Amino acid sequence: MTRKRKLVLGIVIVLLLALAAVIGVLRAQDRGIEVRVEEVRERDLVATITATGSVRARRQVNISSDVQGRVIQLNVEEGDEVEREQVLLRIDPSQLEAQTARARASLSQSMADVAQRRANLLRAQRDLERNQGLRDRDPGLISRQALEDSETEVEVQQALLESAEHGVEQARAAMAEAEDQLGRTTIRAPISGRVTRLDIEEGETVVVGTMNNPGSLLLTISDLSVVEAVMAVDETDVPRVSIGDSARVELDAFPGREFSATVAKIGNSAIRNQAGGTTPQGTSVDYEVILTLLDPPMELRPDLSATADIVVDAATGAVATPIISVTVRDVADPEAEDGDGEPEEKEGVFVVRDGQAHFQPVELGLTGQDYFQVTSGLSVGDMVISGPFQSIQSLQDGDAVRLPTPPSSSD
Repeated sequence: MTRKRKLVLGIVIVLLLALAAVIGVLRAQDRGIEVRVEEVRERDLVATITATGSVRARRQVNISSDVQGRVIQLNVEEGDEVEREQVLLRIDPSQLEAQTARARASLSQSMADVAQRRANLLRAQRDLERNQGLRDRDPGLISRQALEDSETEVEVQQALLESAEHGVEQARAAMAEAEDQLGRTTIRAPISGRVTRLDIEEGETVVVGTMNNPGSLLLTISDLSVVEAVMAVDETDVPRVSIGDSARVELDAFPGREFSATVAKIGNSAIRNQAGGTTPQGTSVDYEVILTLLDPPMELRPDLSATADIVVDAATGAVATPIISVTVRDVADPEAEDGDGEPEEKEGVFVVRDGQAHFQPVELGLTGQDYFQVTSGLSVGDMVISGPFQSIQSLQDGDAVRLPTPPSSSD
């Protein structure tokens, strides 16, 4: 084969390969990118925020003792239901009974002293009257000095009587205090509820708290007729929450069940950390939002972990597009002359028309669980691309697309 023929044959082979490549590209373009589509419809959307926290009773009382002593009687166990004024436990009253007896004796002594002072005053008054009578009949029978001494004695006895009467008041107050302390050895339930914590056993000694040292926490009673869920809500979500918003609460202890609730209180300051301060600057800040459970179960216990979806907005019959459909593309300003305008990023979706994907900018409203509300840019019936995610991210305006081939049915 001559050199010229070899050259011609090489050129033909190159042309055939190029033609095959072009045909392959054209066929690929004809097939297009495989995508899923979904029809734009009107939907009822609900916007929620999710928060975590724990359950507590709205009314809870931690009971400690005002007197020190050994527990000689314990009438309840953890989990018991108690009524208001029910006797919970008794502390050994021996020492306080003796103190009360001393106070009572001191009061009796003070009262006897008053009686004696009163008698002395009466005697001094009689002496004064007698001396005045003698002085009136004959000034020579009693001197002026003796009469003045009688008057002074009356004043002294009057003052001593008043002092003794104050002593009675003091002794009576001391006895009342001793009796009050004695009464505190019997501890009664301040509210009706359930004993949710018991930290004392019969025979243990109760310690009274001081300024620097906390006293013994004996037990906790919780009124579980009204139960709250205390949630930590991120600072970016707090402005969207309002008093009275509805919520759905799930408890880890009750899988598969939802409990209705309403927002009862929104914290005005950030939740403090365990060290007592606020969250360090630059980190996320949480606020306390309290939910009231509308129908708490009887078996509910405080401190259970809870997750809540708080409904902050809702829309009925909203034009909606799947969240996965929304992407961002650079779009030139149509009002710019000769295309001189700088492209800017816009949110939008790809709408399928005549086998091609066309990017359509949209304005979004409420965010539901799976759908965005579209306030402008789409109409009911439009077919938007809803997946796969990677395909949506790589699509460009005008790309050919195709739907997945349905699986063939086997006989």
